[in-house]
Amino acid sequence: MAEDKWKTAITEIKKGEIRVRGYDIVELMQRLSFSDAVFLILKGELPKREESEMMRAILVSGIDHGATPPSVLSTRNVLSGGNSLNAAVAGGILTIGDVHGGAIERCARILQNWARRPEEVSSIAKELVSEFIYKRRRIPGFGHRLHETDPRTIKLFQMATELNFSGRHMELSKAVEAELSAALGKRLPINVDGAIAAVTSDMGFDWRMGKGFFLFSRVAGLVAHAFEEMVRERPMRRLGNWNFEYDGPESRKLPDGPK
Repeated sequence: MAEDKWKTAITEIKKGEIRVRGYDIVELMQRLSFSDAVFLILKGELPKREESEMMRAILVSGIDHGATPPSVLSTRNVLSGGNSLNAAVAGGILTIGDVHGGAIERCARILQNWARRPEEVSSIAKELVSEFIYKRRRIPGFGHRLHETDPRTIKLFQMATELNFSGRHMELSKAVEAELSAALGKRLPINVDGAIAAVTSDMGFDWRMGKGFFLFSRVAGLVAHAFEEMVRERPMRRLGNWNFEYDGPESRKLPDGPK
């Protein structure tokens, strides 16, 4: 009876030979950028010029956003505790979830599901926003705690338009932004996560890859933060907000005698 084999279409390895999606790794090392290699391993084919430029911009856009995001604070805290660089970066990655780093995936899922409808984009956006407001749910990919207008969104959408990736998903994201502003009476701009969700959707990527785009970018930033913590700061230093107040039980004693 033949042994069952676990099959993969990603990489083939033989003695003295490595092929990624059929291409010799040595040739890829010489001729491909990292972002092109990411596109290849995800999509299975080499990127066209437009795809190459768009992918490069997407990966650079999320490389870092300062020292305050949870993944950076976690990375620095783990390193500060006396752990290795890889443990610190892993600690940072483990904080990436639906709220921090997950908006690309969640937004892309919404855009891809709703964009399938046959109605005009403006009608779809109106119904989408109404449904989320009725359910008291936030639409991921819109609004930012710091940026009134996310400069990364402007550039990604500009490039997407120039490179012919401004399709139905990007159009829907802009219509949702307009509907949110009208419904709430304040502007909730498309942030970089929403922009990446829209553009990657128009590039044909499945929404389930959403967190992957964040990880590709942010791991480089986390390595930089871990190394900076290692060489510039003392171990076990105070990180984050220490302005806390205890509000638990008052001082008390255990009762006499056995329980």
